[in-house]
Amino acid sequence: MSFATVHFAKIPVGFYLKLLSAPAVFVILSVVIIAFFFGSGTELFGFDVLGYRLGVNTGGLDMALLVFSRTLSGMSCLFFLALTTPMVELFAVLKATKLPDSFIELSMMMYRYIFVFLEVAWGIKYAQTVRLGYKDWRTGLNSLAMLATTLFIRSWEQGEKIFISMSARCYDGRILFFEEKRPVRATELILTGTYFSVILALWYLTNDISIF
Repeated sequence: MSFATVHFAKIPVGFYLKLLSAPAVFVILSVVIIAFFFGSGTELFGFDVLGYRLGVNTGGLDMALLVFSRTLSGMSCLFFLALTTPMVELFAVLKATKLPDSFIELSMMMYRYIFVFLEVAWGIKYAQTVRLGYKDWRTGLNSLAMLATTLFIRSWEQGEKIFISMSARCYDGRILFFEEKRPVRATELILTGTYFSVILALWYLTNDISIF
């Protein structure tokens, strides 16, 4: 998926690696903890800390590598979807699956409010910064508390404005959005089928493989 994201979607490598580096710290910490504290088998290496033995065994290392590979695969698939597919198309697919309209509309509003929150927060933080609101630790903490309070009030007001604008456009409880229906080409079906066939074959062949 990383290759498809960079090569076919033309996402810059540096930008893509920067996205992957965001959750990398949590993944590495989790993998290290799993390697040292989980699993069983032959000890590969270890050391004593205050009379307590810490070591990495074969079972723990296998489990850590499995978690790392699954996490990396999940993140690459998530970023591929996020970087290549507009949210309108995702909501259209959800609607085609006959999910309740209330669920889809709630998801759309939550997605919209993420950017409303960010826009308001960035504006408030910029105003605080130019007024030296983060010049030291104590002042920064007070400014952060004020930002959180003001953000709630401003976001509530912004939400009311959005609702008024929707009501002025004859909102009746249903959100209509533009759907572009494109015919599915045979090449796309063949590539998709080949991809999933390869994935299933690899899963079947490597299901019981243990590195150590």
